[in-house]
Amino acid sequence: MKKKYLYGLGLCMALHLPILQAQTLNGFSTEKQKQQESLEKRFLDLVDESGFRRHLEILTKEPHPAGSEANKRVEAYMAETMQAAGWEVKRYPYDVYLSKEPGTSLIEIIRPNREPLSQQENEWEADPYLAHPDLGKGWNAFSGSGDVRGEVVYVNYGVKADFEALKKMGVDLKGKILLARYGGNFRGFKAKFAEEAGAAGLIIYTDPKDSGFTRGLTYPEGIFYDASAIQRGSLLTVPWTGDALTPFKPALPRDGKQKVDRLDPETEGLLHSIPVLPIGYGAAEKILSQMKGQAVPPAWQGGLPFTYRIEGGSGLEVRVMVDQKREFVRATNVVGTLKGSKYPDEWIILGCHYDAWSFGSTDPNSGTALLLNLSETLQKLAQEGYRPERSILIAHWDAEEHGVIGSTEWVEQLHDELQAKALAYINLDAAVSGRNFGAASSPTLKQGIIEAAKMVTFPDSAKTVFEVWAGQKEEPTIGNLGGGSDHIAFYMHAGIPSLSGGASGPTLYHTNYDNMHFYETFADPSFKMGAAVERLVGILTLRLANADVIPYQVSRYAQDLEGHFQTATRQVQSFDKGFEGFPQVRAALEALTAKGQAWDSAVEKALATGSLKPDQLKTINKQLLGLEKSFIDKKGMYFGDWYRSLYASNDPFSGYASWILPGIQYEVERKSTERLAEWDTRYAAALDDLRQKIDALLELL
Repeated sequence: MKKKYLYGLGLCMALHLPILQAQTLNGFSTEKQKQQESLEKRFLDLVDESGFRRHLEILTKEPHPAGSEANKRVEAYMAETMQAAGWEVKRYPYDVYLSKEPGTSLIEIIRPNREPLSQQENEWEADPYLAHPDLGKGWNAFSGSGDVRGEVVYVNYGVKADFEALKKMGVDLKGKILLARYGGNFRGFKAKFAEEAGAAGLIIYTDPKDSGFTRGLTYPEGIFYDASAIQRGSLLTVPWTGDALTPFKPALPRDGKQKVDRLDPETEGLLHSIPVLPIGYGAAEKILSQMKGQAVPPAWQGGLPFTYRIEGGSGLEVRVMVDQKREFVRATNVVGTLKGSKYPDEWIILGCHYDAWSFGSTDPNSGTALLLNLSETLQKLAQEGYRPERSILIAHWDAEEHGVIGSTEWVEQLHDELQAKALAYINLDAAVSGRNFGAASSPTLKQGIIEAAKMVTFPDSAKTVFEVWAGQKEEPTIGNLGGGSDHIAFYMHAGIPSLSGGASGPTLYHTNYDNMHFYETFADPSFKMGAAVERLVGILTLRLANADVIPYQVSRYAQDLEGHFQTATRQVQSFDKGFEGFPQVRAALEALTAKGQAWDSAVEKALATGSLKPDQLKTINKQLLGLEKSFIDKKGMYFGDWYRSLYASNDPFSGYASWILPGIQYEVERKSTERLAEWDTRYAAALDDLRQKIDALLELL
């Protein structure tokens, strides 16, 4: 890697010193800022630009799904690497209930002509990884077991609206084999809706319109799914996140001293009972091309070269067989700690899961490799005397792919301690999958990542990451946190400010093709982005760790909430034109806006004058940790009381999307106004509680 593009040579000072001098660091006194600037310059220069690739190659040598021996080898490598770098490493084991292996399965057309369908990717000469003996069929964890046959019904993406449309059309789904394309929602909800509709089985495929030949060249020539590519994945859809049998409590080892009561896995409706299998669009075409029923609505038409039809008719019969075992599996988180020199009981936590459906070169282990390299860089700093004032924890989560399990069990185990100590959780799942930087964040961390992005040069460019990310806008778009990764329990259950960021790019998501050949050919052939994202994340982490006052942008709460409540009001008015909004919230927001702006201004002034004493700072920071907890409501959501944040939740009907103001969004989805007055009261109470906390903080200045 050529250092002239990054920070190893003297050119780095020419690129970064003017930017660094121009910034006023939020949360830092004038004197402390000078120390931080020196530290950041040294950090940028210490990053080993070859380390990311070295770690990624080792992590992704073999397929390593949760519960496999290969995954244990990855676990050992991570622990050894961090211990060698001087971190205090602790393992957190759990016994979780899941399908660790696909078992046996098949899909075949029975009529009009018997034909078995492919369930595994092609082997391509260009990709040596595809000959690995541990690669296997596509499968969906938590599928029911069964051997069923029936007529076929195409259900488009299998989202809630699709099933509602089929009901209006009068299409009978009972006893049928449903065929759904990936997209639109979490695959588990496709299975949930299919089972609720009385289907006998479900087949899921990726349509070429969504990722295939209609989009461009397919693998191995290009970045899109070939006809054999299969998306694997979990189907778990219990009304909480984490282990299926231990909501609200950690799934501690069954042979340990502390016993945990578990639900009965045979509880009616807890887990799926119908067989579910994924296939590629080449196999799906053999079914779809023989269907004889009515043509689909235009929006349901996919990319294969014929008219899609809703029903296959009596002449087309398909068999789906799955025999998949569910069992208790040991999942182990690996957590390293670099203890803070001044405030060891204030934590910044960074994490990424390490289990993968196959090799996992983009998802997730590009994030794992980044964190391992960052752990080495931070320890080099510490050895030179730049030890962080607050503790930094780097966590590698297990069993995320089966349902965001490892991180959730850890949050449930350390729930009270995390609420008292954790400043932020930064999630780096698949964080270096390409060269398109982006982020989603809770309000208080948005300014921090924006400012950190100004400190790092984008590879092969004279621009900073911020300039590339923002484009022509004054501020880059930062998304809202939804479902699908390890921030969920931190943010939506425990009320820890959270952020998910990284560089995205082309992906052959959850296929056997997500390996180092794909990465070095398409994701980032230069291997420069790993160091760039590490630098950005490192700057953000070090600022959180060393600031005199935790650098939350407190005013951002009211700024963002104003827009969210306007959106919610419009959504309700779309089905209730007489709705006039949320009057209690409106008054509470007005007061919160003034207090948030007053805090940002007052703390900046106090830091500039150096008037804050050590005891004041300690008290202020302790109270700042409580701000996000204003949105944690013990009653929780009506769609699942494990989800306790009034601010954000994953969409309980899709699994992936972000629901901001989830209490209200649930009523919007149901087109109901019955509980809106209740939610007006509950949200206003949360905003008033937040305002009162800011008032108390202002009195400390």
